[in-house]
Amino acid sequence: MIKKLAPYISKYKKQFNLGCICTGLEAVFELLIPLVMAYIVDIGIRNRDIEYTIKMGLLMFLLSLIALGLGLASARLSSIAGQGFGAELREAEFNKIQTYSFKNIEKFSTASLITRLTGDVHTMQMSVTMGMRMLIRAPIMLVCALTLSFYLNAELAIVFAVAIPILAFSLFLIIRKVRPYFTDLQEKTDGLNITVQENLIGIRVVKSFVRGIFEKKKFNKSNEEMMQASERAFGLVVLNMPVMQMIMFSTIIAILWFGGNMVFSGNLLVGRLISFLAYVNQILFSLMMISMMFMMATRSVACAKRILEVLEEIPDIEDDNNNYDYEVKNGDVKFTNVTFRYYEDSSENNLTDINLDIESGQTIGIIGGTGSGKTTLAQLIPRLYDVTRGSVEVGGYDVRSYKLETLRNAVAMVLQNNTLFSGTIRENLKWGNAHASDKQIEAASKIACADEFINRFPDKYDTMLEQGGVNLSGGQRQRLTIARAILKQPKVLILDDSTSAVDTSTDAKIRQSFKRELKDTTKIIIAQRISSVYDADQIIVLDDGKISDIGNHSQLIKKNEIYQDVYKSQQEGVGFSG
Repeated sequence: MIKKLAPYISKYKKQFNLGCICTGLEAVFELLIPLVMAYIVDIGIRNRDIEYTIKMGLLMFLLSLIALGLGLASARLSSIAGQGFGAELREAEFNKIQTYSFKNIEKFSTASLITRLTGDVHTMQMSVTMGMRMLIRAPIMLVCALTLSFYLNAELAIVFAVAIPILAFSLFLIIRKVRPYFTDLQEKTDGLNITVQENLIGIRVVKSFVRGIFEKKKFNKSNEEMMQASERAFGLVVLNMPVMQMIMFSTIIAILWFGGNMVFSGNLLVGRLISFLAYVNQILFSLMMISMMFMMATRSVACAKRILEVLEEIPDIEDDNNNYDYEVKNGDVKFTNVTFRYYEDSSENNLTDINLDIESGQTIGIIGGTGSGKTTLAQLIPRLYDVTRGSVEVGGYDVRSYKLETLRNAVAMVLQNNTLFSGTIRENLKWGNAHASDKQIEAASKIACADEFINRFPDKYDTMLEQGGVNLSGGQRQRLTIARAILKQPKVLILDDSTSAVDTSTDAKIRQSFKRELKDTTKIIIAQRISSVYDADQIIVLDDGKISDIGNHSQLIKKNEIYQDVYKSQQEGVGFSG
């Protein structure tokens, strides 16, 4: 695990190494101070040698200053290395997620990915920042202080032969028990984040259905589970401190007892006993740091595993050596014996034996009931998913032979969930083309009939949108996302139920604009309303993942029962006429 994460700190290797050196030297200089103090008491004060006492006092002060300077340098360098490591890890995770296909993303919940990018990485970077000091300082202090304790009085130092094994065994038991609790805590954190995320995203639905009390109960349940997981984990961790204190005070009492008797009997000087007690504190403090380091490492291991799951996830769809640098020449789309299922072990297909031949520039309508596979079929064109069997071709080549960036730049897809981002209308539209001129932006908006409402805003295209475009109506958001897609100047434009919130009059205007302005672009319109597709060149009727029929409106209204039923149900009460 360390080997896998080590590359992310390589950029800060210099700070890491220097920080470790400063930490080690800081510990050494601190360890010399009690030894100098023993000489002051046993020689300077005992012999009333003021000159010697002042000289050794100045040496002690100098050692303290050097230790302070090294400590400050160590703290700064470890902070730079730790924060840098965290930043590199977050960037690596985020970049990895960008390579995921929809199937990969569905494996992790959004809330879990956010936790892994923030909370888990924060724990790891704190482990590096604190661990650099503890991992170097504690062992050096422990070994050197033990050595100096034996140097001062080997007989008295035997007390540690009892104290250290008891502490080590207690620490082993705590770590062994707490490890699975930290893993459970991170999972419960994911659960709480999912609850919060769902509530905040759907807050308007919650309020409109007056489900606030239900949501509070759901949150309280997740919050309670996280609290209980925290109590289990940290309830064991805090046992470390009283165990440490019990051993520390017991050791000090034993040393005072035996050491005091040695002083009275003349076998030990007072200065040496004072220095010995100082080393006892440093030994026990170093043991405390080691125990804290193990506790931190236990939680870090749980977080590191979750981070590595993200980094080691193999993208379901990615470029490989077989991808050629083809250009998408036109909007021809061809499905040949396509079968698709979302999961390999699924017993049922989502699409079965799909055969289609769409010519560049055609307008294609797709009609079908909920779950019939309309969106799934469209998502195979820009290769958001890969077919299970068969092939999908765009511009005469299999979509799997294109580089993903090339293919997706040539296919614009307006999804059912019309996502906008905080920023101006202009900034949102430039997602389609970052270098689009004002003239191109206005032209795309006109085709999508978005100019009608944009020009009514005081700031027009510089109007600020709130997160998700919540200060726009559903129809306005849909028209903006259509305009954004048109700015890509795609060879294939897919509208997945993207005019459902637009009135029929505006819907008709948009279709007329498509015919007039996007003659060479293949338009694939997935719709629930027949009025949105009845003038298409071809209409595909899907039923349970299979093509029920293909034809234009006049042909289908005569021969296809599914189309007839949809037409009749929509015609009643709305006066639609084809």
